[in-house]
Amino acid sequence: MTLPVRSPSRSAARWDPLRELDELYERVNTLWQSGLGGALDRWSPLADVEETDDAYTVEIDLPGVAREDVDIQLDDRRLTVSGDIEEKERKGILHRRTRRVGRFHFSVTLPGDVDADAVSAQLHDGVLTVHVPKSAQAKPRRIAISS
Repeated sequence: MTLPVRSPSRSAARWDPLRELDELYERVNTLWQSGLGGALDRWSPLADVEETDDAYTVEIDLPGVAREDVDIQLDDRRLTVSGDIEEKERKGILHRRTRRVGRFHFSVTLPGDVDADAVSAQLHDGVLTVHVPKSAQAKPRRIAISS
């Protein structure tokens, strides 16, 4: 009985399903962008919205974005953050891109009344933090029980 002989070229190459999924994602993304044109010009950054007794805090991931490239607006209870990340000029061939460029837009309607005059924002280490205090009417208050 003879044993099958393995081909050296097949043993050296390993199948990597994650790599194949990445490549498939890139191909679909390219196809999607070419077919829809301007519909994908805007994207939404990752964000967390947290509520405390006194305020809402919105943290948005914006790595590599300068303060002057971000626009923050509050219309009643609707907070909108938008801006633009410019594509870096490249000298070589770009083999893979996973970072986002172009227009971004994030919008959230906060669940309670807010104090629009006291809103503050900071951009530190690629995270934009917007602090939106609640209005006095929206803050919970303790009610005493009478006897």
